Amino acid sequence: MPGLIHIYCGDGKGKTTASLGLALRAAGSGKRVLLLQFFKDGKSSEFASLAHVPGIEVIPQTRTFGFSWTLSEAEQAEAKAYYSDLLENAFRRGADFDLLVLDEAMSACSTGMIGEARLLALLGEKPEGLEVVLTGRGPSQALLDAADYVTEMKKIKHPYEKGVAARKGIEY
Repeated sequence: MPGLIHIYCGDGKGKTTASLGLALRAAGSGKRVLLLQFFKDGKSSEFASLAHVPGIEVIPQTRTFGFSWTLSEAEQAEAKAYYSDLLENAFRRGADFDLLVLDEAMSACSTGMIGEARLLALLGEKPEGLEVVLTGRGPSQALLDAADYVTEMKKIKHPYEKGVAARKGIEY
């Protein structure tokens, strides 16, 4: 069975949630899942649950850098090297898995923390049976063209607009 490429994008809530729902479905059917989240420190509530799900492995983030626009040139270079290594490691290890989730991959591309050309090359070279999910805002046309599924989450209304802060267990 060929592994396909999924994109969950848009300005609405639910991109990570959808990718994790697919990860749970895959693990529930006996598939092995590898998850990498760019820019997230692993402290979101979903990680407490994922740690107990057989078949799902999370590549841990050992460093955080803050927002790309706040980084000095040297810090940006360091962050790019770190995130590029994470991406390479995920695809190298992905050969032993059925599903690879790259959460916030589009954000990592748009901020220049990973090279889009390299991501596209890795997608083109992936093992035939490896399913890959990419999430984030603003995928390029090249990434959209490489995908087999594209789902856009569109924000119609969000409580943040009324001053409601992100809530543990709901938004994170």
